[in-house]
Amino acid sequence: MIRIVIADDHAIVREGLKRIVSSVDDMQVTGEAADGTEVMQRVRELSFDVLMLDLSMPGRSGMELIKLVHAEKPKLRILVLSMHQELQYAVRAIKSGASGYLTKESAPSLLEQAIRKLAGGGAFISAEVAEQLALGAMPGGEGLPHESLSNREFEVLRLLVSGVSVTDIALRLKLSVKTVSSHKANLMQKMGLQNQSELIRYALKHALIDQL
Repeated sequence: MIRIVIADDHAIVREGLKRIVSSVDDMQVTGEAADGTEVMQRVRELSFDVLMLDLSMPGRSGMELIKLVHAEKPKLRILVLSMHQELQYAVRAIKSGASGYLTKESAPSLLEQAIRKLAGGGAFISAEVAEQLALGAMPGGEGLPHESLSNREFEVLRLLVSGVSVTDIALRLKLSVKTVSSHKANLMQKMGLQNQSELIRYALKHALIDQL
């Protein structure tokens, strides 16, 4: 039996995923979590094989949570389910310790396939993500400016170019306005950009904004 914990802040999404998993004979949902705190509680309290983790939950950033879970239980397999289709999110998730990445638009059959692959000790990623990981591991490989950002800086960038104010970002990420402003200043400096307009143009050019 493959034991699974579902972590997503939307009850409707969790219920839908439970139904998909429960329809498979050898899979069982053994726990749920609605935020980062509950994720860590389930990781410490329960014995299970695969954590299905939403990348955009309240509180801790998805990448930070992946690292915490991986540090707590290195052998636990993490399958990221995200609304983000961008390659950069998948690459960062895998580098942080996840073993698989699927968008929420994926077919249920693909979800079952991914769970089985992870439970068997394998990874579930696209060919494009595998290529980016390989390129990043090559000596002398120089990436794009946004690839040098920390996971938190990248998250702040994404929210900024989506039109979210510094104050609202602070509320959403449970950080101080001063901390978010520091992240903004750091990411602008690392990327060699002068203002918000340049940041948005860069994000559009490199497909860092979700397609509507």
